[in-house]
Amino acid sequence: MACNSCSTGKDGQPKGCKNNGTCGTDSCNKLTVFDWLSNMSLPNGEKPFNWIEVRFKNGRKNYYHNTENLTLSIGDVVATQAQSGHDIGMVTLTGELVRVQMKRKNISETGDDILKIYRKASQKDIDIWSTARDKEEAMKVKARQFAIDLKLQMKISDIEFQGDASKATFYYTAEERVDFRELIKLFAREFRTRIEMKQVGFRQEAARLGGIGSCGRELCCSTWLTDFRSVSTSAARYQQLSLNPQKLAGQCGKLKCCLNYELDTYLDALKAFPKTDIKLKTEKGTAVCQKTDIFKGHMWYAYEGEWMNWHKITTDQANEIIEANKKNKKIASLEEYASDLIEDTKTEFENVVGQDSLTRFDSPKRNNKRRNNRKKGNQANKNAKPNNPNQNNRNKNNRRKPQKNKNEAK
Repeated sequence: MACNSCSTGKDGQPKGCKNNGTCGTDSCNKLTVFDWLSNMSLPNGEKPFNWIEVRFKNGRKNYYHNTENLTLSIGDVVATQAQSGHDIGMVTLTGELVRVQMKRKNISETGDDILKIYRKASQKDIDIWSTARDKEEAMKVKARQFAIDLKLQMKISDIEFQGDASKATFYYTAEERVDFRELIKLFAREFRTRIEMKQVGFRQEAARLGGIGSCGRELCCSTWLTDFRSVSTSAARYQQLSLNPQKLAGQCGKLKCCLNYELDTYLDALKAFPKTDIKLKTEKGTAVCQKTDIFKGHMWYAYEGEWMNWHKITTDQANEIIEANKKNKKIASLEEYASDLIEDTKTEFENVVGQDSLTRFDSPKRNNKRRNNRKKGNQANKNAKPNNPNQNNRNKNNRRKPQKNKNEAK
C-alpha cells in the first residue's frame, strides 16, 4: 500500500511520503481500518458517535472522547490527553464504526480512566513531536549498548517518545525477570528525559517492528491482525504438516498465526475420516493406518509384518470395514477394495506448439560449418591452375569406347 506522495523521483529512487508514519491518506500505515460506514447518513435526530480512534507509532491505537465536539476526519493530527502532559497521534477512524471497534475490544464508554482529545495539533506541536521522533534511532543504539555492558538478558526492541517529548517509553523483550534499575539510571543520565520501561512479548515485538513473512507478504500481525490467539502444534498435526520448528515458526520465534486460519476447515473434513488408531481386521491379517489424504479422501493401510506394502482405500470403504468388524465380520483382504483405485501412472507428453522447448524464443543460430565449407571451396577454386585445352582433347580421345556386339560386326 502507498499514498500518492510515495511516487518515484527523477533519479528512479522512491521518494516516500517522509511523514514518519503520519501519512495523511492513512494508506501507508499499519492496521488501517476501512470505514465502510463513511458514506451512510445517520437517521434524523441521531447524533454522531463522539469517540475517536487515534493511532500512534507502530500500530499502537487508543480511543478518546471528543468532548470539545471537534470536526475531525481520518488523517487529522490531534493532541490527546496522556497520564502526564499530552501526546500527538493521528485520527484513523471516526463515526459509528468506532463504537463497533470499542465493543469488540471491550472498552467501556464510562469510567474514571477515560481520555479525551484536547485540540487539533498546531505546527509547534508537530515540530516538537517530529524532533523527538528523529532521536529515537540513535537512542536505541545507545540503549542496547548500555544493556550489553550491564550484561542484562534483555533486548531493547523499540523506543517511542511522547508527543510533547517529556517521556520516552522503552519496549523490551526478555525471557526471565530483569533487574533494570541501574539501566534506568544510565538512561536518565544520558538522555535527560523521563524513562518508562515496558515489557512486550515476542509476537508484540514482531508486530511493532514489522517485516516480510515466509509467504512473501508483510506480517499479518503488523498489517491487519489485532489479536493474538494461542497456536499449538496440534494445529499442524491436523493439517498433516511437518513438525519442523524452522518451518512452523515465524519471525517472532513462535508458531505462525496462519496455522489457525484453515484449521476449522480441516477439522470439518476430518469428521468423515475414521480414527487412525482403529485397526482393520481381515482374513489376511490386521491392517494399520499409515497415511491419510484429506483433500482426496483416501487412506493407506498396511498389514502388520508387511509394512512396505500399502493399500489405498477411500474413507467410505474404511468406515464400511470398521462397521463390519464391529459385527464380528472380517473381509477377505484389502486388495479387493484397493483394486478399484488403481490409477494409470503412465504420462503421455505432447509438445503443443513448442511449449516444452525452453529455447523457443531464442534467435536461431547460424550454421557456421556450412559457411566455413563454402569459404574453403571458393579459396580452392581461386588457387587451382587453369586447364590446358589440348590436355582435355587428349583425355577425351583416351576414353575407352564401348565394344560393339559381335553379331552386329558380322
